Amino acid sequence: MENPERRVDHRSLIAGLEKDQRDDLLARSDRPGLIRLAAHWGAIALIAMLIVLRVPFWPLLMVAEGVLIVFLFTTLHETIHKTAFRSAWINDAVAAACGFLILLPPHWFRYFHFAHHRHTHDPEKDPELATPKPRTVAQYALYLSGLLYWRAQARTLIVNAAGRNADEFVPAGGRRKVRSEARLFLLLYALLLAGSLALASPILLWIWIVPALLGQPFLRAYLLAEHTLCPHVSNMLDNSRTTFTNGLIRFIAWNMPYHAEHHAYPAVPFHKLPEFHLITRQFLTRTERGYARFHGKLVATFERPQGD
Repeated sequence: MENPERRVDHRSLIAGLEKDQRDDLLARSDRPGLIRLAAHWGAIALIAMLIVLRVPFWPLLMVAEGVLIVFLFTTLHETIHKTAFRSAWINDAVAAACGFLILLPPHWFRYFHFAHHRHTHDPEKDPELATPKPRTVAQYALYLSGLLYWRAQARTLIVNAAGRNADEFVPAGGRRKVRSEARLFLLLYALLLAGSLALASPILLWIWIVPALLGQPFLRAYLLAEHTLCPHVSNMLDNSRTTFTNGLIRFIAWNMPYHAEHHAYPAVPFHKLPEFHLITRQFLTRTERGYARFHGKLVATFERPQGD
């Protein structure tokens, strides 16, 4: 929905904060992140154990496992911003673990994502818009399948490992780090594959690979709501969408449904975003009450086949 009453952009909003407000919003802490991390990873470990034990209807658990695994993307997102934890080393360690599980190396992703923040929803410069958003039902189904994501990330890893990275958002000084990171990831994947084959064990297939494939459509659906159908303007209160949703989604997404708030002030830690929302809500122009409603509106904009 649109809010016609606002005439404030994100810069003036931040500039108008009192010092005490700003200090409170920017205060970082290890405790909230560690609690959420323990719950998120603990749930992944618990479901993995149930799958390994082959409890009744265990294949159905792979969907829940997959959703929890792919939503480690939001954990990775917070850690590359260094806002998930106060301790830098915890941010780095968690980012590496999450990135490894979802085929998204954190150093490369940090460069990609920070370019997205610098040029949010700019058709010419935002790297997130390099892959067009779906405009037909067929494109929508392909996007939600996650196949484009897995293909793109596999290609990125191979290109980076070969030392052939040419992304404009990766600085020359960062290419060696990106190359080393990709090579390490590929080596570890190869070792896990070799170990699984040597032991003739399909465990990783059932607790990681298949669940991640099954869970990816849920993450794709979630991510589409962040900027799609928003105007191509520089005001973060206009070009990003906050989606009002239930506590479970906010929990596994590390409060990123408050997405306009995050873009307006990226330094605000995830656990402070609900508080920041109380300040920004009257100025938000793109909000939606639930992901189903957003997708209903998105599908309504799709091009129809000729003759319909």
